[in-house]
Amino acid sequence: MEDTLAPAEAAQIPQQRGASLLETAARYAEERHWEVVPGAWLETTDGMPRCSCGDPACAAPGAHPAREDWAAQATGSVSTVRRMWQARPAASILLPTGRAFDALEVPETAGFLALARMERMERALGPVTLAPDRRMRFFVLPGAAAKLADLVRGMGWSPPSLDLTALGEGGYLAAPPTRYGTRGAVLWARRPTPANRWLPDAEELVPSLAYACGRDR
Repeated sequence: MEDTLAPAEAAQIPQQRGASLLETAARYAEERHWEVVPGAWLETTDGMPRCSCGDPACAAPGAHPAREDWAAQATGSVSTVRRMWQARPAASILLPTGRAFDALEVPETAGFLALARMERMERALGPVTLAPDRRMRFFVLPGAAAKLADLVRGMGWSPPSLDLTALGEGGYLAAPPTRYGTRGAVLWARRPTPANRWLPDAEELVPSLAYACGRDR
């Protein structure tokens, strides 16, 4: 896939492996101007990674907010980011949505189908994450969450019939290389690069995503 795990095209963009969580979070703030906030972290108990929240049935161990006021703690200040992760080096990296970007979320199977289709069409795309919960999240301009339902209806679909949702104001996503317990790490399906700094609008991606979700039902 174009721009997928392509180090030569990702100058100054954090690598998926090797860079510390602190350095990666700082680069997201400095180079992409994304606000970041430290989330929960993994602790080893009896040889097994457990979420710091203490819930043995945690659905996203080590990949969710660690405190209720997480949204107010999010910052784009590199110095503040460094202080936060120096205090908690193992904390996950969370990116609030509804600020610099929203995210369109689909199942992994539909996401790869849509991604291949949009790349064939040479559609401009932003970064895309692939998480161990088998969901893909496509970065788009803010405002997508407010208009997604109307866009889907305009295509003749009933919004509840498609597994296509949007993360907007008040939401968040876990950024690479955050880990979900023993299930693996969040990866970039399309890495942030200088070429995709300008994000597409939801209208540009929803047709392909809705088509893929319709086929994936």
